[in-house]
Amino acid sequence: MAVKRRKKNMPPIPELIELLKAGVHFGHRSSKRYPKMKEFIHTTRHEIDIIDLEKTASALASALDFVKETALSGGVVLFISSKRQAKAIIEKAAADCGMPYVTARWLGGTFTNFSSIAALTRKLKDLEAQAASGELLKYTKKEQLDFQREAEKLSELVGGIKDMSKMPAAVFVIDIKKEKTALAEAIKKNVPIVALIDTNADPSRIQYPIPGNDDAAKSIELITNLVAQAVNEGKALNQESKEAIKQ
Repeated sequence: MAVKRRKKNMPPIPELIELLKAGVHFGHRSSKRYPKMKEFIHTTRHEIDIIDLEKTASALASALDFVKETALSGGVVLFISSKRQAKAIIEKAAADCGMPYVTARWLGGTFTNFSSIAALTRKLKDLEAQAASGELLKYTKKEQLDFQREAEKLSELVGGIKDMSKMPAAVFVIDIKKEKTALAEAIKKNVPIVALIDTNADPSRIQYPIPGNDDAAKSIELITNLVAQAVNEGKALNQESKEAIKQ
């Protein structure tokens, strides 16, 4: 991927041609445009809003800088999207940078009642540990099956956040309209939001809106992987800082 070089220690951003090839510029029909997205629209062709990729690149640079600084300070970035074409991308990117993710239905209270959600993740980890150690073999086959089903259900609900022991320092969201419950909880708990926002959504409550196509898999993958890369860069600098202190 071609990238623009920026000042030292700043995450690179793609050249405009890379954003173009990924279809980041394609918005929705102009009839579905959210008024506050007008400033990010370059033109309209065949009733489809075309996003200004220079503004996308500028917003992306700010978002990546924030993500990197968050990881540098030891903060957790939670990746969120239950969108069909985004799920696998989100899971892989989160795994690549060692961050939690949510790709199933958002559990109400994940942020606003975090202690209850933490209890579910502890239960899941306990069941997984018991299964791995063979401890569950002392139970009857029916009981073992019940434990297995409970673990599978919990894994679907909270598997992506089972190691998230504290509230995240930020969230990265694909499609804020679909993830409105997660968005509302993040806003209520003052968790900064980085999001890929299409032309049909309201960017006003998002600290780091990235105007772009949130439907096409290539667009989602490009932006999501860049966020994961920024996390890894921040974590690497954090580790370097710790090692320097030890010396």
